[in-house]
Amino acid sequence: MNTQTLGAKPTVLPSKQLETFANPNPQRDFHIHMEIPEFTCLCPKTGQPDFATIYLDYIPNELCVELKSLKLYIWSFRDEGCFHEAVTNNILDDLVQATNPKFMRVTAKFYVRGGIFTNVVAEHRKKGWEPQPKVNLSQFESQSNTRG
Repeated sequence: MNTQTLGAKPTVLPSKQLETFANPNPQRDFHIHMEIPEFTCLCPKTGQPDFATIYLDYIPNELCVELKSLKLYIWSFRDEGCFHEAVTNNILDDLVQATNPKFMRVTAKFYVRGGIFTNVVAEHRKKGWEPQPKVNLSQFESQSNTRG
């Protein structure tokens, strides 16, 4: 039987399980930047979908988050009612628990709803960790990794 038909059931489902892998260079502070433009959750008041782009910036310690598990984790919010402020902090808490980074910032930029844009920024710093002095380089452009 051909399992690659249009009627095939998905073999992967959303999951709250975040997987990690060993930091390939733990002696160096380096910045990991991810853009997740397809975040969806539900408004806890109306049940209507809320859409956001999630920006994840972190400096790993011993562990990095594995991308497929992050994708499935983000997908797991699709049918959950969440206030913007709560879901942003929950994502940060779960990622910090999984990876124990030196620094992590989650920025959630929600699309307009009722004429209001909502941006929520939540940060974590490992106790005792101090950032290196900033070197002024060009910043990542929004959606810089997409092809147009």
